[in-house]
Amino acid sequence: MVLQSRLPAFLLTRPPAQSQRFAGQLRAALGAEVSVTINPLIAPEFPTLDLSAVPFDGLIFTSETGVEAYVRVLPGAQPPDAPPKSAWCVGDRTAQAARAAGLNAVSAKGDAQALMGLIRAKAPRGPLLHLHGEDVRADLAQDLSAAGIPTQALVAYRQAAQPLSDAAIRLLQGKAPVAVPLFSPRTATLFLAGLRDLPTVAPLVIFALSDAVAEALNTQRGGNILLKVATQPTAEALVCVIANTYVAGSRS
Repeated sequence: MVLQSRLPAFLLTRPPAQSQRFAGQLRAALGAEVSVTINPLIAPEFPTLDLSAVPFDGLIFTSETGVEAYVRVLPGAQPPDAPPKSAWCVGDRTAQAARAAGLNAVSAKGDAQALMGLIRAKAPRGPLLHLHGEDVRADLAQDLSAAGIPTQALVAYRQAAQPLSDAAIRLLQGKAPVAVPLFSPRTATLFLAGLRDLPTVAPLVIFALSDAVAEALNTQRGGNILLKVATQPTAEALVCVIANTYVAGSRS
């Protein structure tokens, strides 16, 4: 695939493991020489949790980080001989992480709205426990409880903001275009805040995972930024819109 001269550099802002995984997906779609700079804009911090006093028959995870928080308290989360608990997960990656933690995981293959619809359709008896981050956009526990599925919510981690790195700043202040896939409204907000501190900014194409991410960008972005949105809130759909942008452009 002879596309490298037409491709921008990519700036990835997720935590290292997720960014490395997404870089692999980009290279599989666009070629092995895709240029990637990784600059996580958030880093998880985990408070001490005690789940022994929290009654729950199933778990809700809206991120892989929520599963990581659960794994950190796993020895005290359930008796060793108990059958696997159910885990209702926002997407396939989160479900895979939950299965690796010994849970009977089901994926909603979408976003929080899809997860809500799945749980309501299956109507588990509960009680359920939603382990989530400090910043949430929807109160799943409240909505599910109102629908007759008893659910509690517990803050299991927070995502501490991280600054733009020197390497990212050099990339963003260059003259060549830069592509920035963004996966959450929070990272979108942090990224645009970092841009405001730069005297000049390269031409940018931002690829948003979802309408919620696009909404955060639309309220704050300037005129030098082109925005494209994935058709579904999955990494695979995001790679697809990126590939369509550059592969199709190379053939025109």
